[in-house]
Amino acid sequence: MAGFKNVTMPRMERLPAAGKMNSLSSQPQKKFFPEMISRRNIRVKVMQELYAKQSGGSETGKSDPVADLQKQLDHSSQLLNYLLYFLTEVARYAETDSRIRLSKNLPTHEDRNVNIKISGNEMLWKILESESFKKATGKSLEFSDTRDMVKKVYNELAGTDEYLRYINKMGRDKKEEKDIIVFIFTNLMLPSDYFVQHVEEHFVNWDDDAEMMDQLMMNYLNRPGSYDLQQMVGEEKWKFAKTLLLTAIEKMEYATELIKPKLKNWDADRIAALDMILMQMGVCELLYFETIPPKVTINEYIDLAKDYSTPQSGQFVNGILDSIHKELVAEQKIHKIDFRQKA
Repeated sequence: MAGFKNVTMPRMERLPAAGKMNSLSSQPQKKFFPEMISRRNIRVKVMQELYAKQSGGSETGKSDPVADLQKQLDHSSQLLNYLLYFLTEVARYAETDSRIRLSKNLPTHEDRNVNIKISGNEMLWKILESESFKKATGKSLEFSDTRDMVKKVYNELAGTDEYLRYINKMGRDKKEEKDIIVFIFTNLMLPSDYFVQHVEEHFVNWDDDAEMMDQLMMNYLNRPGSYDLQQMVGEEKWKFAKTLLLTAIEKMEYATELIKPKLKNWDADRIAALDMILMQMGVCELLYFETIPPKVTINEYIDLAKDYSTPQSGQFVNGILDSIHKELVAEQKIHKIDFRQKA
């Protein structure tokens, strides 16, 4: 095949400009990372924790809800790190494939000319050279079947038209370098039944976190090496998560009292459990989160109801929360600050 036969080596770190060397070396610069996780992600995790507690999944009354939530977020972080690690291993497997084929007793012409262009992929090396990634993968993330699964996904990649176009094109185009890495994740890993089964066997939180993982992985791939994989949830988002969880638990009865009169012909006990949890969380945000605009709160819980509950849930939650919001405004019980600037 035409194309690259050698792996691009890691690039040297860029040195600071002359005159700045002393100040940089004497005063370590603190690196600030963008937030990986969104408030929507936080709301989903809080919803799942509340649902688990109401279903008896967290031994209600015996466990610390904040500790349970932290544990769930830790599991999400471990899953994210594994997905990212697996993706890089698929891209790097071209080298392994080349070595294996060259070691045959009678290697063919194709065996001697395995194209390993992807092993020097620029996006791949941005990830591999990231200090955060190195720390996240410092301890082995592999399971007994990881290598076999990497090989399987790589072999599938090697047979795609997208991969053949990539390796046979001379030079490195920034967009094409990114596109082939994203292609592995979105077209070979996520849609694959055998890969999903592999992940499910090792991460019990896959079903709960699949949507969030898709979002977080794409965020990372859009800015490779820019996120802190050791701190998926920043201080501000963690404060929001804890406050929302504890407020929803503490104010659950009061929120339910506001919801019940709006149900009309509906029996509160027959409403979908997730709908009730989402409405309780929404009421708490309307009342106790003064910097979040009411419109943002209502729209967020409409979307969550559509995505996680029944087909009719979005419209149902919208009607209830909008009615409660109007009533609370009329009674001057909602006090928001600075939300026009923060929206």
